[in-house]
Amino acid sequence: MSDASPTKWHLAHTTWFFETFVLKAFVPEYRSLNDTYSFLFNSYYVQAGARYVRDRRGLISRPSVQEVFDYRNYVNSHMMEFLSTSVSNEAEYVIEVGINHEQQHQELLVTDIKHVLFANPLFPKYDTSPHPKSALTPEFRWVEFEEGITSIGHASIGHTASGFSYDNESPVHRQFLERFALANRPVSNREMLDFIKDGGYENPLHWLSEGWALCQNEHWRYPFYWIEEDGEWFEFTLYGKIPLDLNAPATHVSYYEADAYARWAGYRLPTEFEWEHASRRAEQETGHYSDRFQFYPIFEDSELPTDLIHMFGSSWEWTNSHYSPYPGYRAVEGALGEYNGKFMANQFVLRGGSCATPSDHIRSTYRNFFPASARWQFSSFRLANRLSQ
Repeated sequence: MSDASPTKWHLAHTTWFFETFVLKAFVPEYRSLNDTYSFLFNSYYVQAGARYVRDRRGLISRPSVQEVFDYRNYVNSHMMEFLSTSVSNEAEYVIEVGINHEQQHQELLVTDIKHVLFANPLFPKYDTSPHPKSALTPEFRWVEFEEGITSIGHASIGHTASGFSYDNESPVHRQFLERFALANRPVSNREMLDFIKDGGYENPLHWLSEGWALCQNEHWRYPFYWIEEDGEWFEFTLYGKIPLDLNAPATHVSYYEADAYARWAGYRLPTEFEWEHASRRAEQETGHYSDRFQFYPIFEDSELPTDLIHMFGSSWEWTNSHYSPYPGYRAVEGALGEYNGKFMANQFVLRGGSCATPSDHIRSTYRNFFPASARWQFSSFRLANRLSQ
């Protein structure tokens, strides 16, 4: 799949990031281990030079895995030497971006491995331990929020006393929110199956035009990784093919599917501003992150009494907000300005993190973004509803 990259490439690319933006920028005497790597392992940074085409990364059979590890060790040793010196504030900022960038690729590594294993007709397991199962799906209810002006965004870019943030989370600005209600939990597999059985994937009235065209052209009939065999439902996971857990959150759905379900149910998806405002009520929720090495979202007994469930961790949540700059936004200078700003078109915002996200990487202001058709990420959704005044 053109969106997925080989495991080896992720390791090489995150290494390239530190080499290109730290060592080559701040260490004049640094020499690359192999000059061809700058072409092979650049992703989309135009200012950093030429790049190998993304959808053919899987054909890069050389360098070998061992050679990539040698490259990694070479850059690591030079980074450790550089960090033993007096590092400028500018270099510190780039290094911290690099660390957070690597955390993003740790997540992509998991989702891309899952897709690679799914493409194998034997459905091999990444994890051979027993797969986790959900407790009973928490009872559905609405959590209400009053109208008013709310502050959105992170106070500053980079590392501050309140933690790291990307430039797309700033500047802080105000948003007026009408009264609204947010579902206390994401939509479950059982509820998604009700949508399917009611002809949800066959009725164009529920779908945006572009989503309906994809649904027809790509023969969408259920969420990605679902499998129907002789009237029985299964799901491919990193634990292999398992019976569909009806109590688990419905995951690996596109924005189009989430929006279609919401229309079918008579509601809508929340805006990213509603989501961020509401998430402050769940700020202390520990969530379910990659640190647990349990790459399957479930509802757990300990979560059932909480006000808002899975706002953080488990699976990303689609919002109905286009990925656009905040008022007063300015991309950072130089090649790192390409990190976020140039993607602010034809994308929708997701919030909250997933079971593949490192726990210290996520925050209430974090803005993930993908095209509306993306399905291979751990993406789910919860419903929202406007309340009468």
